Amino acid sequence: MNHAIKVALLGLGEVGEKFAEHFLARIQEEGVGVEIVAVAHRNLESPVAMGFVHSQVPVFQDAMEIVSLGAKVDIIFDLTGDPELRRKLRAALQASHNQHTVIAPEVMAHLLWNFFGEGVLPQSGRTGY
Repeated sequence: MNHAIKVALLGLGEVGEKFAEHFLARIQEEGVGVEIVAVAHRNLESPVAMGFVHSQVPVFQDAMEIVSLGAKVDIIFDLTGDPELRRKLRAALQASHNQHTVIAPEVMAHLLWNFFGEGVLPQSGRTGY
């Protein structure tokens, strides 16, 4: 692959924070072609959100703002556990005619986590699409 996969992370709660920290560490340590281009979290003052701000990654309080980035995002990891938000994201991507960006639900984060071999990732119980 000749370009970095551009990822946005939504939700930096119990699941999202742990996933984000380990995902970012893997990207940095192994130099894989993945870039976190945006995150969204309700609490902009949380340590993990502030860490992304410090790293000059845009942090949005409203997850729906990620849609405005269009094809600058390849994959949106929705780690919020909120099925209504996921439905709104799909509708907004469709309304914006974005046929590029895909939404990866929490179950996809768990799949990757199994490859990371980092122990157990907390689960919200709402991992489906």
